[in-house]
Amino acid sequence: MVLLQCRDLAFAYEGKTVLKALNFTVAEGDYLCVVGENGAGKSTLLKGLLRLLPPAAGTLNRGPGLQDGNIGYLPQKTRAQQDFPASVYEVVRSGCLNKLGWHPFYGRAEDQRVREKMALLDILPLKDRCFRNLSGGQQQRVLLARALCATGKLLLLDEPVTGLDPLMTAQFYKLLRRLHEQENLTIVAVSHDVRQAVREANKILHLGQGQLFFGSTEAYLQTRLGQYFVESVGAC
Repeated sequence: MVLLQCRDLAFAYEGKTVLKALNFTVAEGDYLCVVGENGAGKSTLLKGLLRLLPPAAGTLNRGPGLQDGNIGYLPQKTRAQQDFPASVYEVVRSGCLNKLGWHPFYGRAEDQRVREKMALLDILPLKDRCFRNLSGGQQQRVLLARALCATGKLLLLDEPVTGLDPLMTAQFYKLLRRLHEQENLTIVAVSHDVRQAVREANKILHLGQGQLFFGSTEAYLQTRLGQYFVESVGAC
């Protein structure tokens, strides 16, 4: 089942086209990594997929189950996020707001969902801790649990391991692999770590002010672009 379909899609920022001629699909069960150099438009694409940016051209179609915004989003880490003065439980529970529609009041179902997602990510013992007092890795797990409360289908992740040490990075990728394989979540992840991307993803979208490649990871590694990017940028 196709969850997202982009045809000749383009996005503009301050009147200037920053992405154009995007033609790709995200099917249920995909793990798609979006790669490219700085300024290639990777974060812009995620905002467009979330409909935070309107298309400048082309079409973006959402498949069954996504029309109501059934998408979890983990944005790039910011200082404001790190200093958020709320409990872990409150942060995770806020991920349920999108599903509440015009009745933004938490009930028993939301509380149960929050506990399930926190238990899934092994952070339930942290529920009463202040979010800003957690380690970087713990904070990312909390924000991921928040995103999971918003969706059972599709996760969009923007540089989810930025700022994490190598051990925490490895643990976070292992967690994403478990969510993809065992919880049947479809993942679209922006990543600068192209070597890790080709290890984890089954599809690659390479951006450079437009679409330079879309296809399977195996096909990407057979292209000159993929080989160059993995060897040169991946070694940085």
